[in-house]
Amino acid sequence: MASSSPAILPISNPQTTTTTTAAPIATPAFRAFISNITDTVRHGFSQRRPWYELVDRSAFSKPDSLSDATHRIRKNYSYFRVNYLSCLAADSPLVILGRAFSDTETLGLLILSSVVVLFLTSVGSVLISALMVGIAIICAHGAFRAPEDLFLDEPEGAPAAGFLSFLSGPASNASTVAARV
Repeated sequence: MASSSPAILPISNPQTTTTTTAAPIATPAFRAFISNITDTVRHGFSQRRPWYELVDRSAFSKPDSLSDATHRIRKNYSYFRVNYLSCLAADSPLVILGRAFSDTETLGLLILSSVVVLFLTSVGSVLISALMVGIAIICAHGAFRAPEDLFLDEPEGAPAAGFLSFLSGPASNASTVAARV
C-alpha cells in the first residue's frame, strides 16, 4: 500500500463586509425620550426651595390639633418635596468619630452590616422600619413647621409637577413625545 498524502481541504475566506447600523441610542425616539427626562429633572430641580426656609427656627410651632398637623404636612410636603428628596438622596462622605471613611470602606461596612442584618433579623422589618423613620421625620417637620409664610406657585388642587412627576403623568405624554419624533 502506498501512502498517499492527505486530501487538501478547500479553505475559503469569507468576505468581510462592514455594515453600519444605527445604534439604538441614536434613534430619534430615544433622543426625544432622554430629552423629555432631562427636561423633567431640570424642572424638578428648579422647584427646590431655599435651604434657609427649610431650617428656619422661627417658623416652627406646635400644631393646635391633629387636623392642623395633617394640613401642615400636606402643605409643607408640596412646598419642600424636592428638598426632602435631596436630603434623602444626598451622598456625603461618612464621618464617624472625626474620621472620614472612603466610599470603598463605606461599601465594605455596608456589605458586612447587611450580611449581619440578613442573618440576625428579618429583612422586611428593617426596610419597613427605615421607611417609617424617614416618613416620621418628614411628617414631624411638616407638622411643626408653620406654612403661613410659604407661597406656592401652583394652586392646592393642581397635580404634582415636581421631581419625578413624569412617573405619574398621563399616557398622553407618550403620544405627545411620539408625535414629535
